[in-house]
Amino acid sequence: MTSIDVRNLTKEYGTRRAVDDLTFRVLPGRVTGFLGPNGAGKSTTMRLALGLDRPTSGTATIGGRPYATLDEPLRHVGALLDAQAAHGSRTGRDHLRALAASNRIPGRRVEEVLAETGLAPAARRRVKTYSLGMRQRLGIAAALLGDPEVILFDEPSNGLDPEGIIWIRRLLRRLAGEGRTVLVSSHLMNETASFADHLVVLGRGRLLADTPMRDFIDARVQPRVRIRTPDAPALEGLLTRHGLDAERHEEGHWTVHHARVDDIGRLASDAGLPLLELAAEEGTLEQAYLDLTATETEFTALPQEARR
Repeated sequence: MTSIDVRNLTKEYGTRRAVDDLTFRVLPGRVTGFLGPNGAGKSTTMRLALGLDRPTSGTATIGGRPYATLDEPLRHVGALLDAQAAHGSRTGRDHLRALAASNRIPGRRVEEVLAETGLAPAARRRVKTYSLGMRQRLGIAAALLGDPEVILFDEPSNGLDPEGIIWIRRLLRRLAGEGRTVLVSSHLMNETASFADHLVVLGRGRLLADTPMRDFIDARVQPRVRIRTPDAPALEGLLTRHGLDAERHEEGHWTVHHARVDDIGRLASDAGLPLLELAAEEGTLEQAYLDLTATETEFTALPQEARR
C-alpha cells in the first residue's frame, strides 16, 4: 500500500517552529484535504515530504521510503507546489519532454497529459505567454506525467476558470477512484467540500484534526431545520411548548437549532400544522473549519469598526 506517512515531524526555522511534532497518514483510494490557516505549516509539510527541505526531527515517507531515495520519482509521486516553476522560455511541450526524459518516461505520455489537461492547443507556446490558469494546468500535467500512485497538490484550483475548477474536481475524484493516494492543500472550503473524503487540519504547525470530512462537520456544527408555515403563531407555540431553540427570520421562515427534520416533521404532523417548507440545513465545512481554527489563525484582520 502506497501511503504518505508523517511521523513526529518537526521543522524549525531559527526560533520559529513551523511544524510541531506532526503525525498523520494519507491513505490511498480517497482524497485527503489538507487544511489550515496561513502559516499553519501545510506547505512546509509538503516540502518535507518531497525532500525539498530537511526536518529538524521526525520523518515524512512515501510508501515507507524517503522521497530522495526513490528511483525515477515522477513514476511514483506527482506534485504541484508552484505553478511558476516551469522555465518561461521553454514551450509547454518541451518542459514536459525534459521532465519525461529525466525519468525515462515515454514521449507519448507528454502528448497524453497535454490532451488530458487541455493544453494541447497551446503546447508550442512559450510558458512565459501562459496565463496563471494555463501554468496551473501545466503543473498538473507534469504531476501526472509518470502516472504516479501518489499525488500532492498545493492549491490546484488557483487561477483556474469555472470550467477548470470543475475539471480539477473530477480529476481528483477519478485519481482517488483509481486507488491512488491524493493529498490536496487548499484555502477554498466550498471547493474542498466538493472533492475531499477525509481531512487533515493543521494550526500553528500542530495537528488539529484527522478525520472523515462528514464526521468533522457533524462534530462541530449542530444540525438545524428550516421550516415555513402559513400559521406562524401556531408554529411558535408548538416550538415553545417543546422547548426548542428557534429563530424567526424576516423572510418568513424559522430556523430550529439542534433539531432534525424527522423530529420537527413529526411534531408538526401531530399538531395538524400545515407546512410550506421543511428542510435540513446541513452544516458546512467552512463553518466547522472556522469553529476549529478560530484561535489558531496567525494573521487576522480586524473588522473595520474595531480599527476606528
